[in-house]
Amino acid sequence: MSALTCIGNTMKKILSSIINTLKKTLSSGDQEKYEKAFDICTQEAMNGDSDAQFNLGNVYYNGEGVKQNIIKAVDWFTKAAEQGHSSAQYNLALIYDNGEGIEQDKIKAINWYTKAAEQGISSAQYNLGFMYNNGEGIEQDKQKAVYWYTKAAEHDHINAQYNLALMYDEGDGVEQDIQKAIELYTKSAELGQSDAQYNLAVIYDEGDGVEQDKQKAIYWYTKAAEQGNPEAQYNLAFKYDEGDGIKQDKLKAIFWYTKSAEQGYFRAQNNLGFIYGHGEGVEPDNQKSVYWYTKAAEQGASEAQFNLAIRYHKGEDVKPDNQKAVYWFTKAAEQGYLNAQFHLALMYYYGEGIKIDKEKAAFWFIKASEQDYSDAQSILALMYFNGDGVEMDKKKAEYWYTKAAEQGDLTAQHNLAAMYDSGDGVEIDKKKAVYWFKEAAAQGNPYSQYNLAVMYNEGDGVEQNKSLAKEYFKQSCDLGFELACEELRK
Repeated sequence: MSALTCIGNTMKKILSSIINTLKKTLSSGDQEKYEKAFDICTQEAMNGDSDAQFNLGNVYYNGEGVKQNIIKAVDWFTKAAEQGHSSAQYNLALIYDNGEGIEQDKIKAINWYTKAAEQGISSAQYNLGFMYNNGEGIEQDKQKAVYWYTKAAEHDHINAQYNLALMYDEGDGVEQDIQKAIELYTKSAELGQSDAQYNLAVIYDEGDGVEQDKQKAIYWYTKAAEQGNPEAQYNLAFKYDEGDGIKQDKLKAIFWYTKSAEQGYFRAQNNLGFIYGHGEGVEPDNQKSVYWYTKAAEQGASEAQFNLAIRYHKGEDVKPDNQKAVYWFTKAAEQGYLNAQFHLALMYYYGEGIKIDKEKAAFWFIKASEQDYSDAQSILALMYFNGDGVEMDKKKAEYWYTKAAEQGDLTAQHNLAAMYDSGDGVEIDKKKAVYWFKEAAAQGNPYSQYNLAVMYNEGDGVEQNKSLAKEYFKQSCDLGFELACEELRK
């Protein structure tokens, strides 16, 4: 709230000298002169002058020359507000809205915001729009929110312009209108609203509703970044890092990543961990790498948690510590991070630095398999096939081998073919056996090549073809499978 100027609607010439006295005595500490001027100002307020009442409210609110007294401030603001003083109405609304020195009362806040807003106070219009938009102290009403945001935006209220742009951008309470959103984002951005600058940059970066323009994107990212917007700083760093729309500059990338990371933005922290770990644009610095990975990991960034776990597991940049590796793999895995689920499953399966726990291994292999990770699917199928850590279930083995085989997993293709060839847990199906042996053989599996050779040599499930059998025996032998070599020597 602004500093006191005790000018009423009457006695303006007389009070102008009182104002100067108040200002001088507040700075000089001349208490006697101040008290005299204050008394005159108070009298004018008591006589009903709304400006004097408003300014006296400011005196008590700010504690200017008197002990701060919110109750008296409210009293004088109310007197002025009831006479239609728009600034007093707004200040009164703020006090009730925030519960500052008095009991919070959203209903009274809305009442006074509305009165001030109707008189054109843009901040009141904005706050009223915000309350209707969020259902704060009143039933949510998007149309009224748009109405009041629009009123404030027309007065160049930058946050109203931004919030209104966001509503048009997302079609929230209004029909989606990207062009209108861009117009409002631009107005707000040009007035210095950093979130508007950031959103505008994203729009130009992605070509959302406008022609893609990397130069404009970088311009607005820079504007927002210079104001301390951590997401803009990250995106700008990424542009310099990748040379996307701008000349690649690793040092500038590190500069902006660091700015963002120091504000706690986990993506920037994770990228700094990678940069220092791999020495991209800087000398490798293991301590900084682990430091930034840890910062990001502690915020719940699953990629950083995984990267940190890998370092503890392999002893990269840190002393090997499988307990910490399991801890961070678990944190990332619980968030659905695929590679973490698979690595955690492997650690439990093989007992790498921890006690073997096949049930936990199966649990995490299943989680990774459900995300179509073929290596996990292949191992899980083998566990079901052998009853290893899970109840034996050949149908589930067939299911997961198929899933992995369809993604090109060589081991799964061979094992699935073997199941169909022998009828182990499934009905014999030579056609499927040949199909999957061929898929694995094409990837250089010597065992599948040998089995195919035997099938063609004997006409088992396929038309006999000695020449093709010999070719498959040769391929298998060339890869070092001795049984195939023996067949060629016969």
